[in-house]
Amino acid sequence: MSLFSGLSRPMKAAGLALVGVAVIAAVIGGITLTTGGGDSDTATPPGTTPTTSDGATPPSSPAPGSPSATSPPASSAPPSSAPASSAPPASQPGQTGQPGPGQPGGDQQASHKWVTVRVYNNSLIQGLAEQAAKDFRASGWNVSEVKGYQGKLPETVAYYRPGTDEEAAAKALALEFGFRAEPRFAEIQNIGPGVIVIVTKDYKVNDKTGS
Repeated sequence: MSLFSGLSRPMKAAGLALVGVAVIAAVIGGITLTTGGGDSDTATPPGTTPTTSDGATPPSSPAPGSPSATSPPASSAPPSSAPASSAPPASQPGQTGQPGPGQPGGDQQASHKWVTVRVYNNSLIQGLAEQAAKDFRASGWNVSEVKGYQGKLPETVAYYRPGTDEEAAAKALALEFGFRAEPRFAEIQNIGPGVIVIVTKDYKVNDKTGS
């Protein structure tokens, strides 16, 4: 006996339609269950570390703002300093070696010997000025004139014009040969440039060379 026996034709049509809808819904439901089950098999539950197909744990990405694990560590080595120079300081003039002019034991006269020297004889000893000039030249002094001098002076003196190179030269020459140095006096003030050494009879006694 049919399920739709006793029903009118319209009712039978409606029943067939409902049955069709139910069959379609059942098919769709089966497909949904099948695909949903596959997805649930591959989904990763919350709190579980995902793994790759070979069982290895993939590396985790660093959190935003955190320092990279591969960034090189900051260098803690102190900056290298330049090696200190071991070269000895340059010696200052007069500190080592030969003492400079004006120092004990130094050649105090060497820097003044270019100054012209005039030698005058103020004694009765013949050739005394020539002997003195010979002694001065032997020591490197620049003797340019030798002659006699009329007058009477008590001792041998080197005369100079103050404030000129003659002053230092006269003092150096006098120190070397053992007599005094003084400024020029009026009678010889206008004689040409240079140190004027007026020798008297005491020069031979104080002669440096002993000749």
